Amino acid sequence: MNFSLQQNHLNRRHCIALAAILAGSGICSSALAVVNPPAHPVNTILVLGDSLSAEYGLKRGSGWVALLAQQLQAEKINARVVNASISGDTTSGGRARLGALLMQHRPTLLVVELGANDALRGLPLALTRGNLLAMTRQAQQTGARVLLLGMQMPPNYGREYSQRFADMYAEVAKTTQAALVPFLLAGIADAPDSMAWFQADRIHPKEEAQPRMLANVWPTLKKGLQ
Repeated sequence: MNFSLQQNHLNRRHCIALAAILAGSGICSSALAVVNPPAHPVNTILVLGDSLSAEYGLKRGSGWVALLAQQLQAEKINARVVNASISGDTTSGGRARLGALLMQHRPTLLVVELGANDALRGLPLALTRGNLLAMTRQAQQTGARVLLLGMQMPPNYGREYSQRFADMYAEVAKTTQAALVPFLLAGIADAPDSMAWFQADRIHPKEEAQPRMLANVWPTLKKGLQ
């Protein structure tokens, strides 16, 4: 899937091929790391995502989640970041993993960055929405706050589907009163020079795009720690 919303060059066969690539990439690109933890953290931020949060194609420590840990340190916010993102993961995969992660890390804030691979695989929106709802409620039942990071699909998916997909995150956030960042890749995938911000696969943002991704997340995430 070409995440550039300014382009419309992918046909169905290309999308299926990319789905297979993303699904397989989880074998070699996953992250389960506590990033620069303070000695006595008051808050734990658990990031449950896919390749966009797992530093796919990037050098370690340069992704937006690592930059988040640096931002917390710079602002002297006592919180540790646990990155449990796996490339190729879907909302079903995240839902299956979440229970154990909640028990192990007991986060005060869960950040969910999942759903794009569901669309790549042609999974029903109802399934994706149900998984997002279930994960949000499961985390909230443990006392954790939840931040959903929304995604958008490129035009070749069709205007109606793309709108329903984007609206899905807002609907889940409204239903559960979770926090929401409407589009993680705002200012990147929808920029006039969008292709300059992506790796050669036209799917994964470059290292230079990671600060923009953090800038999209940070204001809402910071409120969730207050």
